Amino acid sequence: MDGHELKVISIAESLQRIHDLYNPVTIGRVNGIAIKLVRIKGEFLWHHHDNEDELFLVLRGRLRMKLRSGDLWVEEGQMLVIPRGVEHCPVAPDEVHLVLVEPEAIQRTGNVTDVPDRLRLED
Repeated sequence: MDGHELKVISIAESLQRIHDLYNPVTIGRVNGIAIKLVRIKGEFLWHHHDNEDELFLVLRGRLRMKLRSGDLWVEEGQMLVIPRGVEHCPVAPDEVHLVLVEPEAIQRTGNVTDVPDRLRLED
């Protein structure tokens, strides 16, 4: 091999190790793009990303994506791509497990810098 370790990743086992809501964990990388898992519940916040698209793939639960043009529901096994610049607000009435596909260094809250305490991550 070329020095890269190949390993099979269990999404179910990886999700069991995630305890904090709204704190994505990177489980792999493809061509500079991060594959992340996250658990969410409740409403995130309205935001957009100036330079990055985001992919939301619902593994468990039902995600409501609030958009200024109207809400979309994303069911288990479905995905939604939010293009850069589109303001959105993810909402999970019950806990939702997601795969996020986005640049590794994406700012989680996009253009929003005044983040509510419930969404702040510990350093």
